[in-house]
Amino acid sequence: MIDATFAKSYFEKNRDAVLKSYYELVRIPTVGAQPIHLGDCARAAAWLKQFLKPLGFEVELITPSTEPPVPVVFAERKAKPRPGHSPKTVLFYGHYDVQPPDPLELWETPPFEPTLKEDGRVYARGAQDDKGQFFSFLCGLKALVESGAELPNFKLLLEGEEENGSMGLFSLLPELTPRLHADVLLVCDTAAAPNGQPAIVAGLRGVQHYTIELKGADYDLHSGAHGGIAPNPAQGIAELVASLHNPDGSIAVEGFNDCVCPPTEREIEEAKRGEITDEEYEKTTGVPPVGGERALLPVDRKCFRATIEVNGIHSGYGGEGSKTIIPSRAFAKISARLVPDQSPQHVFDAVKAHVEKHCPAGMTVEITEVHLGASGFRLPLDSPIFWIAKEELEKLDSKGPVFIWEGASIPIVSELRHRSGGAPLLVGFGSEKDKIHSPNESFSLDQFVRSMTWATLILQALAE
Repeated sequence: MIDATFAKSYFEKNRDAVLKSYYELVRIPTVGAQPIHLGDCARAAAWLKQFLKPLGFEVELITPSTEPPVPVVFAERKAKPRPGHSPKTVLFYGHYDVQPPDPLELWETPPFEPTLKEDGRVYARGAQDDKGQFFSFLCGLKALVESGAELPNFKLLLEGEEENGSMGLFSLLPELTPRLHADVLLVCDTAAAPNGQPAIVAGLRGVQHYTIELKGADYDLHSGAHGGIAPNPAQGIAELVASLHNPDGSIAVEGFNDCVCPPTEREIEEAKRGEITDEEYEKTTGVPPVGGERALLPVDRKCFRATIEVNGIHSGYGGEGSKTIIPSRAFAKISARLVPDQSPQHVFDAVKAHVEKHCPAGMTVEITEVHLGASGFRLPLDSPIFWIAKEELEKLDSKGPVFIWEGASIPIVSELRHRSGGAPLLVGFGSEKDKIHSPNESFSLDQFVRSMTWATLILQALAE
């Protein structure tokens, strides 16, 4: 019988085989943003093809023309025909690339050697994001296939550049679009509620990123001979990035917040249900939630407001001791999170105009490595797919799900929604404990099994 205990029973009976496959996938260092790992990405795509073929999938590895040409896995499994029954079609999206493991010295175990510790968590880069999440879902699918259960039509799209903007997959979308039609767009790359309750994502922010480069003298200058005379890019970049925000934390870039769609009262109230208190946030992260527009509630700032964040500043000497120079260059890595109705091009143009206007005297500014990204989206809370999901998630947790609006981004999802016509359903099982994007990333076996269970429940519901 396929019920909420089915996946757990399958995992317990097949634990060694499931973990062996999981570990094999995680061991492959698929850092898609680094060309040196292109061969590893190709190896992972081939591994996924071999995993999927015995499950009845027709699998194709598609190489984009972008550089590096990281392969995309496209697979399809058709439902068994039944008289008088028109099966739903599911498009499932995930990504097999991972963040770089740096800084390596902070890892307690090797980043690409999955290690199961006594706390029941598997530690490795990609243990959760997104290998652990999408692979656990596929293990739930595998359990259903082996049981002979009815399934919907299932299309699978796995890419290797999500952490770097999905450039290859974006370039392939025009030719892939005729093959992407679906009734439902499923994604398992998000988090549960902070209390562990299942969460349905009702919206995602978009993201764009770029580098601001400030240039001063032709070469590094002696700070004694030139101090007080030559303009200092290190000081200038600090002034420039500080100009992006007002003293109250609001964004100072003229035109940045044009066309922002405010949340409804119901959305705010639903979002509060899935949030932790300020005290819990500080306990978890070590800092109070005082960033951003301080006049707004943290839940509003995280879920519904656009942001500009400084990801890093680099200039001059950073080694031991002293090197008395005025550096000739300075760089700031910037990312912006976008909300519905914001045009990525308009937002970027506004930032570009701002930094050019506020460029410190005697220096020149240039924006490079520009990735315009995609806009955010919010879904109607009365979407029929949400209520199907709610009913199934209540079988997983008697408290049922909460709605959350992810402050993070999966840029390609908005475009896949448009291209496929599928109703988006984003349900994941991540938690803050997983420390994705940081050293010592992990995913618990309990989370793994919950994701498997979700797969069996929702795929059965969609098959029926």
